Amino acid sequence: MTVFQKVQHYFSDEFFASKNKQPRAAYNMWAQDYDNQPDNLMLALDEEIFSTLLNDVNLSNKIIADVGCGTGRHWKKIFNKNPKQLIGFDVSEGMIKILQQKFPAAETHLLMNDTLNQLKNESCDAIISTLTIAHIKNASGAIAEWNRVLKPGGSIILTDYHPFVLAKGGKRTFTHNNKTIAVNNYVHSIESIKDIAGQLHLQLLRFIEKVIDEPARPYYEKQHALDVYEKWKGSPIIYGMCLKKPDATL
Repeated sequence: MTVFQKVQHYFSDEFFASKNKQPRAAYNMWAQDYDNQPDNLMLALDEEIFSTLLNDVNLSNKIIADVGCGTGRHWKKIFNKNPKQLIGFDVSEGMIKILQQKFPAAETHLLMNDTLNQLKNESCDAIISTLTIAHIKNASGAIAEWNRVLKPGGSIILTDYHPFVLAKGGKRTFTHNNKTIAVNNYVHSIESIKDIAGQLHLQLLRFIEKVIDEPARPYYEKQHALDVYEKWKGSPIIYGMCLKKPDATL
């Protein structure tokens, strides 16, 4: 069962009480099958949003950090932009292992306490973080850390599950050994993310929001969940934004 595990069926907190797992444990379990999800609506929409935002950013000969890199889903697209260096950070050893199988020369680091200790201040031209920020309890601290390593004039590309769905009890889930596993999430409103960015003087260049609409219908049909589709049609499901750190004052 996908499409937010038919969304409203799993809105009960009690259902998740014994099944929630922290991201590291959950993604270690999910790693082997993560890239084999052809009918995953969220991954499809994330692909669309990320590709659009990526087109707005010049990565040629730039140094990029991918926070929550996972299996490197987006790395081929990033490498097509001819970066100087791409560095991956993730909490899951299992996901990093799959990434390194796909990109043997990859530089990756296990992410601990949301800190990028391997990176110096103002050492990166861009930060990428897709489908990750809701896994982080202290979003303000995490984005401040991204800002620390970001060069003046650098960009942040951020995507994630829409807090509207998460606030309703939606979870990102997967099946492991015939059991449904939910990954622990925190609800960070869009306004709170924008406020954090504003406090750090990050400029919002672009914001994209996707809703459950007619092109999403086939995903629900395949999951025999058209009742869920009809109930949630028009609801926001995923978002993305591009932020820019102001250039240094001359």
